[in-house]
Amino acid sequence: MKGLDLHDRPREKLAELGPTSLGDNELLAVIIGSGVRAMSALAIANAVLERAGGLHGLSRASHQTLRRMRGLGTARAARVLAALELGRRALVRRPPARVQLRSPREVAAYLLPIYGGRPIEQFGMVMLDSKHRVLRTTVISVGALDSTVVQPRDVFREAAMTGAAAIVVFHNHPSGDSSPSEDDVTLTDRLVEAGELIGIDVLDHVVLGDGQFCSLRELGRLLR
Repeated sequence: MKGLDLHDRPREKLAELGPTSLGDNELLAVIIGSGVRAMSALAIANAVLERAGGLHGLSRASHQTLRRMRGLGTARAARVLAALELGRRALVRRPPARVQLRSPREVAAYLLPIYGGRPIEQFGMVMLDSKHRVLRTTVISVGALDSTVVQPRDVFREAAMTGAAAIVVFHNHPSGDSSPSEDDVTLTDRLVEAGELIGIDVLDHVVLGDGQFCSLRELGRLLR
């Protein structure tokens, strides 16, 4: 494909414009990878599609049929079939439903098995979409037994990169007592204020103990 204009080379075109900009033959050429003597990958792709009867025919072809086509062989035929099968599976298999957290109790049930009762204090957050479904959970800071250092910029940088509409922050108390301290309340206030400026809601701050939890929202200790 060295004779083609740079913009018309399938791999370069895909990198610059995305896969939707490529035709069926160009996508197949990318899968084939390289040409053979006197035939570029794109020429092989054109010939294969013509012999198979288009993309629909290609999807029904066997490995034995494909490997006999000029320019393919055993390895390239296997690569084409693998790509077709991946496409089928992507269409058939739905992604698992994301967990939806609608109350402090549901948040605690989600977090306690993982973070409750740990010997070292960890501060983290659950990032949620606009319907309060979990996008990701991450630990922001790990402290020495009973203290952590948390900066709002670290919290919201992570949330913004994930595309979160809202977050629930949490931390565990190694003592097992889930009662929030005044420092916990102060930190929550700072985060709520920063979230209002940035446009990411801080829904709650949940303190995890040993098999128990405390929600600052339920205590009425959130500013909003």
